[in-house]
Amino acid sequence: MSLLALGLNHRTAPVHIRERVSFGPDIVVGALRSVAEQTGLGEAVILSTCNRTEVYAASDSLDADVVRQWVCRFHGLDPASVNPYLYQHRDRDAVAHLFRVASGLDSMILGEPQILGQVKAAYQTALAAGAVGKQLGRLFQCTFAVAKQVRTDTAIGSSPVSVAFAAVALARQIFADLSTQTALLIGAGETVELAARHLHQHGIGRIIVANRTVERAHALAAEFNGYAIALTEIPAHLPEADIVISSTASPLPILGKGTVESALKKRRHRPVFMVDIAVPRDIEPEVAALEDVYLYTVDDLEAVIQENLRSRQEAAEQAQEIVETHVVDFMGWLRSLDALSVIQDFRTRSEAIRDEVLEKALKQAAAGKPTDEVLRFLAHTLTNKLLHAPSAQLRIAGSTGQTQLLEAADALFQLSRGRQAP
Repeated sequence: MSLLALGLNHRTAPVHIRERVSFGPDIVVGALRSVAEQTGLGEAVILSTCNRTEVYAASDSLDADVVRQWVCRFHGLDPASVNPYLYQHRDRDAVAHLFRVASGLDSMILGEPQILGQVKAAYQTALAAGAVGKQLGRLFQCTFAVAKQVRTDTAIGSSPVSVAFAAVALARQIFADLSTQTALLIGAGETVELAARHLHQHGIGRIIVANRTVERAHALAAEFNGYAIALTEIPAHLPEADIVISSTASPLPILGKGTVESALKKRRHRPVFMVDIAVPRDIEPEVAALEDVYLYTVDDLEAVIQENLRSRQEAAEQAQEIVETHVVDFMGWLRSLDALSVIQDFRTRSEAIRDEVLEKALKQAAAGKPTDEVLRFLAHTLTNKLLHAPSAQLRIAGSTGQTQLLEAADALFQLSRGRQAP
C-alpha cells in the first residue's frame, strides 16, 4: 500500500492559480467519486482551503502523474499551466507533510489553528462519501492526535496570529481610530468570526455581517452588537463600509467593479479598505485599480503576518520533533500491514493442513485403531507436513549460501535460545 499527497499551496502557487484548482463544498463529493473512478485510487481525501488544494490518496498502485492529469481534467485546465505549481510527497514524506499541515507548521501563519478544523472537515466529507478506508482512516486519526499534542505541548498557538488578525492589524494601520469606522464582513465562517472578534476587541464602531444564510449572519452579528443582511443587500449597504473583509465559499465574485464604483460615489470617495481572504476570490481583481480603494488578498497579508511569527519559531522546532516521532510510529504500523497478510496466509495454510490430517486420524479412530496409535499418527504426520516446506527452503538456502534467510529463520523460531537451554 502506497500513500500520496499531491497539491499546491500559498508557497508554490499565486492566488489566481489556487482559485482555479480549488474544490468548493458543493463539488468535493463529486470530485471524490470522480478521482476514484478515473484514477483507480482505493482511498482519497481532498483538502481545499484558501491557501491550499491537496489530494491525499492510498492505493496498492499509485501513479502521481495520473492524479495530476485528473486534477487538470476535472477543472478543465491545461496541464502545462498547472503542473509547475504542483508538488507531491510519497509514503513517509506524505505522512510527515499531512502531520505538518494539520499542526499549522505548513501554513502561511505558522501555528494557525483553523487548518486543523479544515482537515477534520475534509476527512469527514471523504468518510461520508465512502472514500476512506483502513489506511487513510488510521492516518487521519493519527494526524488529529499529533496536531492536538503540538497544540498542547508547545506554545505555537500562544500569540494571536491568523489571517483574520493580520487583516485587522492592517486595518488599524490605515485607520488609527476604529471606533468611528464601519466594517462589512461578508461570510459567516470561522475566519470572518475571528475578524469580527478582533475588530470588536479593538473597538470597531459598527459591524455589518452579510451572508447567504441570513440566520447565520444574525447569529454572528448578535455576538458583537452588529447588523445582519443578506448577500443581495450588499450594494445598498456597501457605501456605509469603511472596512470590507470577505471570506465565502462562493465560486464567483461577490463584489464587482461596478458595485464598488457606485458605492465610492455615494461615499464621496472616502477611502475603503478591503481584504479578500477567499479563494476563489470574492472581490473582482479590477477593483484594486479604483482610486480610494485599498484592496488586499491573502497573499498581500503575508508581510504583515511575518512580523508576528518570531515568537512561534522555537515552538515550531519542538512541534517538528513531535511530528517526526509520530511519523516513525505510523510508518511502523503501515509496514506491519504486510506482516499481517503473511501471518493470515500462514495461519490459513496451517489450519488446512491440520484439518486434513485430523480427518485422517478420526477415520482411523472410527475404524477401531488404538488411541495411542492414532495420536502418534496425528502428531507425526502433522509435524512433517507443517515443517516440510520451510525445511526444504532452509536446505536450499544452506546449499546456495543464503545466510540471511538462515539467520531470519533462527530469529523467527528462536532456535538459538533453544540450543542454549540446559
